[in-house]
Amino acid sequence: MTIESACTSVLVGQKASIDGSTMIARNDDTFLPLMPQRFYMHPAWKGEKDLTVTSPLNGFTATLPENGYRYNAVPNVDNAHYGDYEESGINEKNVAMSATESTYGNERTLALDPLVVDGLDEDLIVNMVLPFIESARHGVEYLGQLIKQYGSPAGNSVLFSDKDNVWYMEIVTGHHWVAQRIPDDAYAVAANQVAIQQVDFSDTDNFAWSEGIREFVDMHHLNPDKEGWNFRHIFGTMNEKDRHYNTPRVWYAHHILNPEVPEEPESAELPFIMHTDHLITPEDIEFILGSHYNETRFDPLGHGSDADRLRYRPIGLNRTQNSHILQLRNQVDEGLSAVMWLTLGIPEFSPYVPFYTNATDTDPSYSETPLEMDVDADSAYWLHRTLGVLVESHYSKFIQQNRDYLTELNRVYRAHIHDTDEGAEGLTGKALTKFLTEANYKIVDHTKSATKDQINQMIMQGLQLSHLTFNMDKNL
Repeated sequence: MTIESACTSVLVGQKASIDGSTMIARNDDTFLPLMPQRFYMHPAWKGEKDLTVTSPLNGFTATLPENGYRYNAVPNVDNAHYGDYEESGINEKNVAMSATESTYGNERTLALDPLVVDGLDEDLIVNMVLPFIESARHGVEYLGQLIKQYGSPAGNSVLFSDKDNVWYMEIVTGHHWVAQRIPDDAYAVAANQVAIQQVDFSDTDNFAWSEGIREFVDMHHLNPDKEGWNFRHIFGTMNEKDRHYNTPRVWYAHHILNPEVPEEPESAELPFIMHTDHLITPEDIEFILGSHYNETRFDPLGHGSDADRLRYRPIGLNRTQNSHILQLRNQVDEGLSAVMWLTLGIPEFSPYVPFYTNATDTDPSYSETPLEMDVDADSAYWLHRTLGVLVESHYSKFIQQNRDYLTELNRVYRAHIHDTDEGAEGLTGKALTKFLTEANYKIVDHTKSATKDQINQMIMQGLQLSHLTFNMDKNL
């Protein structure tokens, strides 16, 4: 059993971002609205023999290397039944990884290189790769070797970044894949469809691929184009589902970053590599990941016709289990560089809390998510899902209040990062890690307090919005 992630990904090169950061971001969407997750720091290990991982989904098992770097992750709570799915993190070498974007190969290619039922799937990709890589390119190569060895049971795309490079890797059949480096001055968006287009096999600085992929395509006559080598055309799908479930999300992200983009929402030729005339901020990415065709006739929370409002799958969903932006900053020291912006709630309604990943643990409200909601608990997952339910239930009444809450928290977060960077001056090693761990705890406390206050206000206001009321004329 594979639990695929119907996600949306955004990747940003360092010269396309406002402060020279590289950023990779993704929504982790599942098929059910509740799949509790937690956020924790996995310690490094050295000289540990016989460490193994096993998937409860397909029986895949492997022995891990004896040495592994510290990294953070956002796994399922009920991993015994649903698998780890550690999803995303940054290791102590400041290499970021997000896995995976479910991606679908076409029947022509899968007939000749079928998926491997007991291969390495999404649920263990982070465990098998992130603790052992030292750069984004190394991540592509390391995972490529694992796919060669074990095969893949599903189409999975993986995001990697370090302070200089951003890579997107698409695994589309049992053993074949292509990866592309996002140019420094560009961004890219992917949404459950093969995204990479023309591959330049002479440009090994910006492309990587599985062994024998060109021969595989030539031998089996898989290239439908008269010229070029378009990975999307050769391995991807272009069907009705894509036009309603996938491509509109890419179109809307481009629409936000490039309002003049001429393509239609259902275009099969939306470009993968894109440039914009302004510099991209984390807030831009947050808006995209929480969006639902806002201010268009396709908004399911808008006022268009039913045919338009229900036409396309939006980016932000109530079944987004976590949404993250992995930022590697170049204007600060290495020990301060890595920040993970994380929400465990519905992305439009919940804050992206900034966590320095050079830390040893996380607040229990993030690391110890209970499987079921407890109204008295501080669990970040359940707290922010409660907020999302309240906002959506009275959307027109609460949405501006919710946006004001998020705007104020983003102001606090920006000030927090600025002050923490300054306060860390002169600190190194364990002292710096301790300082940043404490800073993470402080920002969680502030977020928790602000969120509880917002929930309390909305409950009190919601009680006054009931239709089960009646105004009695005082003269009767």
